[in-house]
Amino acid sequence: MENQKSDYFVHSSAIVDEGCKIGKGTKIWHFSHIMPDCVIGENCNIGQNVVVSPDVVLGNNVKVQNNVSIYSGVVCEDDVFLGPSMVFTNVTNPRSAVNRRGQYAKTVVKKGASIGANATIVCGHDIGEFAFIGAGAVVTKHILPYALVVGNPAKQTGWMSEYGHRLNFDKNGVATCEESGEKYQFKDGHVSKIK
Repeated sequence: MENQKSDYFVHSSAIVDEGCKIGKGTKIWHFSHIMPDCVIGENCNIGQNVVVSPDVVLGNNVKVQNNVSIYSGVVCEDDVFLGPSMVFTNVTNPRSAVNRRGQYAKTVVKKGASIGANATIVCGHDIGEFAFIGAGAVVTKHILPYALVVGNPAKQTGWMSEYGHRLNFDKNGVATCEESGEKYQFKDGHVSKIK
């Protein structure tokens, strides 16, 4: 019931259209549809009932949980996590009777970002590196790198480390990740990792 396509795995119930580029070690699970001209990197995991539309680009090690549709105009860089049933849009003013193909707004999810279950990303708003979008959040603006956002509309409530821990900055604007020991600097409204 399973197919090995060169260097990647496709479950027998999944559909992979011609013209896709799929990297080594990627796994595509039950009832998913990978459409033409998309690019999926190495070591990705595409969960059950996922649709990847034409021209979508997924980097390496992207984890897509069940019931996610990734529409044309979306680019996810390396190490992105897309939680169960989260939603992307690609048209800001959809109408059933008006064809807006070719007017898709681009959304870029930067390296290491995580998007929680049932969150909605309104198109045209980029998600910064290692940002963390809480479950059920509705993103209606660009999200800064390392930002933690929750709610509808999503509002920033803190900062997250690359390991996914909340950062608490001292009076000098320095925070240490409790798990990794990595240090971060808060300056001029932005967070950066201290090398």
